[in-house]
Amino acid sequence: MSDRHPDHAHSLADDLKVMETLMARRRALKWFAGAGTAALVAGCGGSDAVLGSVAVVSGSTATPTPTPSATATPTPTTSGKSTACIADPAETAGPYPGDGTNTASGGTSNILTVSGVVRSDIRPSFLSTATVATGVLLKITLTLVDVNATCAPLAGYAVYLWHCDRQGLYSLYTTPAESYLRGVQVTDANGQVSFTTIFPGCYDGRWPHMHFEVFSSLSNALGGRYAVLTSQLAMPSAACSAVYADATTYPSSAAKFARISLSSDGIFGDNSAAQVAQQTPVFSGNVTAGYDATALIGIAR
Repeated sequence: MSDRHPDHAHSLADDLKVMETLMARRRALKWFAGAGTAALVAGCGGSDAVLGSVAVVSGSTATPTPTPSATATPTPTTSGKSTACIADPAETAGPYPGDGTNTASGGTSNILTVSGVVRSDIRPSFLSTATVATGVLLKITLTLVDVNATCAPLAGYAVYLWHCDRQGLYSLYTTPAESYLRGVQVTDANGQVSFTTIFPGCYDGRWPHMHFEVFSSLSNALGGRYAVLTSQLAMPSAACSAVYADATTYPSSAAKFARISLSSDGIFGDNSAAQVAQQTPVFSGNVTAGYDATALIGIAR
């Protein structure tokens, strides 16, 4: 006996049910066709697309990945932009800036006006002697962003970086004829500058740190004026402990570091947790091979 029912056996109600089923199938086929087209576009474009909560990667579906939550410390991206940023607090240039704002005991009080200051490797002196500062190698990259323009990178800005040597001494001042550990670089299209230097030593009364000034152009920097920001970077505690364990290279830093904390430091102590986090570079590497560090510098233009 046949499973098929003769047409005249169907009522109007039955016909309506069949029509509704066909329409539902057509809608489903139309939806899948649209989804397939979106997947094809994603595959041709070489980028990820999202349909609802499913990621489509190169034309295939993948398991949805939860969106990462925002972190307290802003993270620079390869394009120089960051996911979040705040303005770095203004700090004192200190007693040893060498930028013309005070008198140095050496041959110049404004190293910014001296030929040779624009350089990425700031370990050698470039004045009368050829001394090279020694210590644990540190390569640091700073990314300048505009906090009032969705953290957009600031290209063409000049950064003057300086800090003490492994014994806590500053060139131009405690070593008058020297100009080591001072230099200027100009930010690239990603708002970045990089310096090759050494890990600074620790001296009494201060958390280990670096100084920097930001200028809106190289000409302003070399004129030693119109800095848009003067601030400091705090070295990470773990890196300080690791570096200062070598008492031969850093003879007095360990004992001095044990007597100071971020909260008791006269510069960083009154900053918010978010400010200190941004002022503390992110380190990778080790004492033997040297360190790479990155820091975000937020400028409120």
